[in-house]
Amino acid sequence: MTNDALPAEIDGFLQRLFPLTRSLTGDGNRETLRVLQEIAPIELNEYSSGVPVYDWVIPDEWSIRDAYIKGPDGERLVDFKVSNLHVVSYSEPVHEQMTFDVLAPRLHVLHQNPDVIPYRTSYYSRDWGFCVTGKQHELLSNVEGLLEVCIDTEFNPAGSMTIGSLCVPGLSDEEYLVSTYCCHPSMANDNLSGLIVTALLAREMVSRDKPNKSWRFIFVPETIGSIAYLCHNEAVMKKMSGGLVATTCGGPGLFGYKETYMGNHLVDRAIQLAFRDRGITPLYYPFVPDGSDERQYSSPAFRIPVATITRDKYYEYSEYHTSSDNLEFVSGRQIAETLNIYRDVLRILDQNAYYCSEATHGEVQLGRRGLYPDIGGAVNQSGALAGAEQAVQELNAITWLMFLADSEHDLLTVAERSGITFSELLRVVKKLIDHQLLDFVTD
Repeated sequence: MTNDALPAEIDGFLQRLFPLTRSLTGDGNRETLRVLQEIAPIELNEYSSGVPVYDWVIPDEWSIRDAYIKGPDGERLVDFKVSNLHVVSYSEPVHEQMTFDVLAPRLHVLHQNPDVIPYRTSYYSRDWGFCVTGKQHELLSNVEGLLEVCIDTEFNPAGSMTIGSLCVPGLSDEEYLVSTYCCHPSMANDNLSGLIVTALLAREMVSRDKPNKSWRFIFVPETIGSIAYLCHNEAVMKKMSGGLVATTCGGPGLFGYKETYMGNHLVDRAIQLAFRDRGITPLYYPFVPDGSDERQYSSPAFRIPVATITRDKYYEYSEYHTSSDNLEFVSGRQIAETLNIYRDVLRILDQNAYYCSEATHGEVQLGRRGLYPDIGGAVNQSGALAGAEQAVQELNAITWLMFLADSEHDLLTVAERSGITFSELLRVVKKLIDHQLLDFVTD
């Protein structure tokens, strides 16, 4: 796919997914995952409502058909069909006539930003409400007479919660996780960006040769979804080596990196190396047991080291959890740039390995193998070997690789210590293996 084609493809999926009404459960989630199945062969599973998952219970399935606030003349002053953010997610049904004073406690508004609709939920306590702009709030407050208030919703205790997953078996049983969440309605950075990035990563993993490690891609409603997935897949998840939560990675701002709970895990080092190799210094966020589903995956029974790569991280941008987190704030190009960082991290984790040298007694003789520049003695002199920069870089990589190929240093460590990019080291490793100078260390 060309550099221009990928952002255009992402923009197309953004346009299709943005209007869908996602929540903890319901057809909006199913339709979202069906669209993502066009990118990767994601398997859909249903977890029945009412079933305990550790300290939680799968909620009743929630569906919404319509919602509005009408003035005395019948005009819709607030309309769910204009924006699905207008209704507090998981609102109970209501259809009543009431004055503004009675309605007012049910209205959520950001007076400091009168043009935006806030995002609010009432997942685990039965309630109802509307989210309105400051201008709508003022308009409603000036209505004389009764307002018609309608929220046409339904709770189904025989329903279910939909999750998506894709498992890609590798050459080894060592397994890594990439998780994202699908419970937010019309907001683009939080978290259509994470959904699309995860689906594209899954597509790449299944379309290439069999990976070295095994990979598990998960699409769940935040919190309850990851907890339910852990409960239903406990044995496998307790063996997970590490992972990533893809969220808020499509904004126009700076890249960020939230570390794993360990802080110095292989996942952390892979992320740091990926940024270094691209010449990017991200904003750094130390681990706290808050944020997204990393706190579920890293909980005491599982302790999966999970990190996050962001671009305009949740909590950090003014558009967060409002109608301003829209398709003007997020673009396919921005998501594609973040996708490249995630790609690099997955490649580093998947292709990282230990090697042993086949020539450990002093330096190996490279010249007779055609691996040493034709003219020696000037490698470190300024201006020397004009036009042979690639040969010098390759020689530097060979020197580091052969020196550290003692079965104790993995390729990531060589990249860290040498300053050479992981991709360049990987290329040279293959050449050295072809010359029978290096070999894989197998378990």
